[in-house]
Amino acid sequence: MSLRGFDAALVGRDDDLATVRSAFSRAADGEPSTILIGGEAGIGKSRLIRELRNEIGSVAAMHTGWCLDLGAARTPYGPLITVLRSIVSDLGADAALQAVGAGGEALRMLLPELAETPVDRSATSPDALRDAIATLIEAAAGHIPQVIVIEDLHWADASTLILLSFLVRTLTRGRILFLLTYRDEDIRRGDPASRFIADVARAQRVQRLMLARLDAEATRALSEQLRGLPVTDGQLAGLTARAEGVPFFIEELASCLTQTLPDGLRDVLLARFDALDDDDAAHVVRVASASVDGALPHALLTHLVALDDAAFNRAVRIAIDSGIVSVRGNSYVFRHALLREAVYDDLLPGERVRLHWQYAQALEDQVGGCQGDPATLAFHWQRANDPSKALRAAVTAMFQAKASYAYASAARFGDLALELWEQNRDPAGAAGIDHLALLQQLGSILRNAGDDERALSVAESALAEAERTRSAGGEVDVETEARLLRDRGQYLANQVRAGSLDQYLAALAFLDRHGIDRGHLRANVLNGIASRHMLAGRLAQSVAAADDAQRAAAADGDDRERSIAFNLRGCSLMLMGQFTAGQEAFEMASALSAADRSGVQYRLNYSDSLTLRGRFAEAVRVAEEGLRRAQEIGVRNTGNVMTQNMIEPLLALGDIERVERLLATVPHGHLGPHRSGLYLASSRMRALSWRGKIEEAEQVRREWQSPMRAAAITERQVWYYLVEADVAIAVARGDWAEALEAVRRMAADDGPAIANQRRLLLEGGWLVAEARAASVNTDAAARAIRAAWAAQPPALRNSDWETILYAMLDPSRESLEAAKETTSRPDIPVMMTVAVRTELIRVLVAHGERASAASVLVEAERISHDLKHDRLQQAVSALGTATGINAPAGSEESDLTARELQVLELVAEGLSNKQIGERLFISAKTVSVHVSAILRKLGASTRTEAAMVASRR
Repeated sequence: MSLRGFDAALVGRDDDLATVRSAFSRAADGEPSTILIGGEAGIGKSRLIRELRNEIGSVAAMHTGWCLDLGAARTPYGPLITVLRSIVSDLGADAALQAVGAGGEALRMLLPELAETPVDRSATSPDALRDAIATLIEAAAGHIPQVIVIEDLHWADASTLILLSFLVRTLTRGRILFLLTYRDEDIRRGDPASRFIADVARAQRVQRLMLARLDAEATRALSEQLRGLPVTDGQLAGLTARAEGVPFFIEELASCLTQTLPDGLRDVLLARFDALDDDDAAHVVRVASASVDGALPHALLTHLVALDDAAFNRAVRIAIDSGIVSVRGNSYVFRHALLREAVYDDLLPGERVRLHWQYAQALEDQVGGCQGDPATLAFHWQRANDPSKALRAAVTAMFQAKASYAYASAARFGDLALELWEQNRDPAGAAGIDHLALLQQLGSILRNAGDDERALSVAESALAEAERTRSAGGEVDVETEARLLRDRGQYLANQVRAGSLDQYLAALAFLDRHGIDRGHLRANVLNGIASRHMLAGRLAQSVAAADDAQRAAAADGDDRERSIAFNLRGCSLMLMGQFTAGQEAFEMASALSAADRSGVQYRLNYSDSLTLRGRFAEAVRVAEEGLRRAQEIGVRNTGNVMTQNMIEPLLALGDIERVERLLATVPHGHLGPHRSGLYLASSRMRALSWRGKIEEAEQVRREWQSPMRAAAITERQVWYYLVEADVAIAVARGDWAEALEAVRRMAADDGPAIANQRRLLLEGGWLVAEARAASVNTDAAARAIRAAWAAQPPALRNSDWETILYAMLDPSRESLEAAKETTSRPDIPVMMTVAVRTELIRVLVAHGERASAASVLVEAERISHDLKHDRLQQAVSALGTATGINAPAGSEESDLTARELQVLELVAEGLSNKQIGERLFISAKTVSVHVSAILRKLGASTRTEAAMVASRR
């Protein structure tokens, strides 16, 4: 019995469809949304999306990209390229290029049909590529809501997943909906797709929708709709047992309910193919099954099957009418991937080899205008058992992916090339590159892909090979070996591991032995040495190495390395407190990088130095200027370092909401062990502590404390970030003694003291005040903080900060009033504006100046409320209550005053007059007066009787 069609009404998916409709409605209103749609093969993920397409087709544009099962040879950005072409087709090429502006060169890298001349790769970057894609989508959404569908995410290449993660998190405005489907049974723990799903699912505006199997009632409804006939209970039982509620299997089995149902899954899938009674149609289907390109162009399929037009058309029509293939534009596709997989798996080994050879040869020959990309060719040549051509294609694909910044995909092709290398008699001839050069390229690619562990392993393998070559009497290029030593140092540095400086020094010694005393490589190595010294806090050595690097670069006319050298010199001098000389170095770095992308890097480093100097508002402005400059040249997001450099001054300025927005753009899975990842982990702890999310902050600390402590051995800055996190979490818990102890340990540490300690010492004054108020002995800590502050270079002892610190360490009304005036200046960490006021309130109350204290309390409450700092708000509120200057109105019933109510509560706790006075910052004599008034008003004769009255209230 034939079925009525394969587009039956959707059955059993009312709730799922409502979820998707709701997400589209939000997106149409300008709130971007993402749904991860998971489920087993055949469960109806694509069918659900098709239903939405039918409903919204007239009011929205839907673009679909398919991830393909190409194994290791997955095309970089494969599904996104299809989506981009669809968007450009809607907008028109000119309008699309105009919309992305400076990002046009980046967009042309993925869509070469838009380029009339070769793409200028020097005018673009990975960030520019991401920015261009995001901007194009936003521009399209300005015309009509955009629904972007990525099917079969479990087969996505790593570069696609990275870019999707960026888009989902970055596109926070516009009429945009992402629908991402995946087979949950094909998601393996730890693979890129698994990490992507786990990470993105935590982002805002992202939902997970798992499609369940249909129940018996829905199974009957779908089967009867397809057959046009009722289904008996017996037939339903058999159908339910075989199909198990999977809609695709229900469709396949519904046509044979009156026959013996197939037993296994393979038999179910092949039943439709086996029913073909035409050899040509079967041949067409077999040939098509060897393609994994999603859509097989008509010209390519006609060439491969070698049938005349009439026979081909008849065969294809039979295949379509049988529900095996369908038409998509000018191409043919299998109705379901499971059908293609079943037919392909049924081919004989020899048939598969022959078909893959035919595909690869046809694509190389550009049959019918169809040109295979290197990734697809590598796949087909490998399956065709031709390792020479597969190696050539894999190396070409590696370089092509690297050129389009698809580093993760490039790394996979590099791994494939190494695998194929051993299968070739003349691998260097086939690859067009020698083995050592391939290893060096792969190491660089892995570094850019963020896999420094493997990059290090590859560099070590390359160095070992160079040693073997030399031992065997062969020659190794001097600069190649020096680069490998430098690379090993860089990869160790990126992982914040020991030994990095030793590798840079070994590279420099190697260059010295061979008389290379100038040029880019020498300058680059010296800059690496300067960077390692700077991060370790060896600032004088850093300045010396940077100066050597500048001279080596100048001798070769290398302005880029000169700019980096001046940049490092400026950073180190700033950390030493030599602000004037540091400023001059930064100005040189800026002048040399003005026409280069390193100008963005200059602004980032300069903003970081401004933060350390306490010029927070200016630091934010410089960083924002860097972002604007980046956008002018096509860069939207310069990564984790930019995020960190924005967060630090923003926290000092108290803009916690902006900090949280920045942190939300950084996936948790991208946080390390790279240096910027460790920094961001520290910032995340501080932001969570700020909001009073103590358990979450503690969890981040448990996850990151070990790698941060390991990194702190070689990078002093990380050591300070650990102190900051410890202080922030202790403050969030209200454990002032522990927070103060963390600062005391920092002050007593015998490691290099750099500018990072200044703000912590200033906060130490606040911690001393709070711990002292909690009756903690703070004398030793106060002495350590004062000594550490005095030991700093004069330029670091900012007079405004010193006024505040000394007032907190040794409080008096006069010193605190002066400190309070100082906090109104723009470059004071905003938390200190509240800290100074709380300590001033205590001093004013102790002197009986309650009206003045109440006025200061109002300011402190307003500022702490604006800051949304959980512990500050609690501390201010508790202080107001304890001093009685913001106590609730008295009871009308008893006529007790607010202060008398406070005293009564403490009497009920069993406190003496002296203890009550200490708690409320009043004298014992005053407490006695209040107790007498309470007894009189309550008609009580003793404190115990008054306490009993209080317990009944």
